[in-house]
Amino acid sequence: MLKIAYHPIYKHPLPEGHRFPMLKYELLPEQLRYEGTCTEENFFQPTLPNIKHVIAVHTSTYVDALLSLSLSPKAIRKTGFPLSETLVQRELIIAQGTIQAAEYALQYGIAMNIAGGTHHAFTGHGEAFCLLNDQAIAARYLQTQGLAKKIMIVDLDVHQGNGTAEIFQNDSAVFTFSMHGAGNYPFTKEHSDLDIALPNDTTDDTYLQLLKERLPELITTVQPDVIFYLSGVDILATDKLGKLACTLSGCAERDRFVLQTCKQFKTPVVCSMGGGYSPDIKTIIEAHANIYRIAQDILDAL
Repeated sequence: MLKIAYHPIYKHPLPEGHRFPMLKYELLPEQLRYEGTCTEENFFQPTLPNIKHVIAVHTSTYVDALLSLSLSPKAIRKTGFPLSETLVQRELIIAQGTIQAAEYALQYGIAMNIAGGTHHAFTGHGEAFCLLNDQAIAARYLQTQGLAKKIMIVDLDVHQGNGTAEIFQNDSAVFTFSMHGAGNYPFTKEHSDLDIALPNDTTDDTYLQLLKERLPELITTVQPDVIFYLSGVDILATDKLGKLACTLSGCAERDRFVLQTCKQFKTPVVCSMGGGYSPDIKTIIEAHANIYRIAQDILDAL
């Protein structure tokens, strides 16, 4: 069964200028239910995590400052969000959603988080709308619980997973792979275990060829027990922040290839949605919904 983390706090309202990107967290579950891809049975509501799982990744100084709402004005500006108790709770619940999704992935093969993919959160600070790194927290949780010895993070958001790369830079048990726009944020990149930087206006053919050449080879070499997949849809040509030139069908083919490859290697996969900033909300919802449709097709075929 496909299990999906969703909590009403995901759609937490923000000041003008931040509200549009939040719409997808409300509309995507509605679309999946409306079209019959998912039912209520597919969704689970995460709770607040045990803080020990958060400080296994982030410094206690940083986490304490978040919880006490005492980040410096400079640190708050770096996150891009006005700091509030509800926002911190939202980030914590998103992280717990990915933890629980990881447990479901071990059971069923694929699991999702409607939110997450907060890959710009570093060990000791947040940036670019990311306060806590949900996939890093969940990966470390699997390690400390003895549920996985080797983990791979496949980050296909258009922006490099700089926070994730920094967090695991000295952890040989977690392999970080980021394929992203070369000319996009962050303009000073960190070093993942493998970075593939794509030029502006990269199209489906080039994008998919590179992915199909490298991903099976990486899985064969790394032999991960679990894969965390960040399936950002900001690779689309329509994306306001993306700078690549992929189509909706190309993005769906990317997701199908990743999930099918994980199935082929019998490797559980945990998906967080990441970014998507096309001006038409219907494009964002359609692009994100495709991975749920594909996941259901794969699970139905088992």
